[in-house]
Amino acid sequence: MERRRSKISKDKQCKLIEHFVAGTPARTAAELAGVNRHTATLFYHKLREVIAENLESWQQMDGEVEVDESYFGGARKGKRGRGAAGKVPVFGLLKRGGKVYTVMIPDAKQSTLLPIIRQKIVPDSIVYTDGLGSYDILDTSGFRHRRVNHSKHFVNSKGSHINGIENFWNQAKRHLRKYNGIPKNNFQLFLKECEFRFNYGSPKQLMDTLTQWMLK
Repeated sequence: MERRRSKISKDKQCKLIEHFVAGTPARTAAELAGVNRHTATLFYHKLREVIAENLESWQQMDGEVEVDESYFGGARKGKRGRGAAGKVPVFGLLKRGGKVYTVMIPDAKQSTLLPIIRQKIVPDSIVYTDGLGSYDILDTSGFRHRRVNHSKHFVNSKGSHINGIENFWNQAKRHLRKYNGIPKNNFQLFLKECEFRFNYGSPKQLMDTLTQWMLK
């Protein structure tokens, strides 16, 4: 992705990156960093583009991997969860003890989820899922499939669960809720921001990594 050089001074760029990592809204960051609101908003957008670009270069996951789909969007009346009107469907894969990978999806059908799983997970890995029928194909697709039936329990006697990826969904939704709605054409960038925050841990790690990526 080709990026234009920013006309903002390096000192102000560092301040904006620091505020981004801290979760400061762009409008507030603009005032604190001494730039106009439009400049701060564009810079935040650029940061999310850089994050998304760098996260796509990761290697396949192996070992024990939890996969799950979720639905994002404002509170609406009527049906909730799978198939809820107006929600944005997303898919996530979490290597236990490692990182998470997320992507927007058009639906949660087998034909949508299986290619992503095959692309991102090494064959013969242990894959944990819930009871969604789309995951049935994993029983015969070169993976060791373990599922948990949420209607009965969240962790079975053999330790099968998807608590890790569900914890990520909860964190991501809490972070995104403060924006009071995100345009669908930009949602993938905000989703990748959540992925980045989860994977790189402490504010110092986030700051150092993002600064390094911006200097490429």
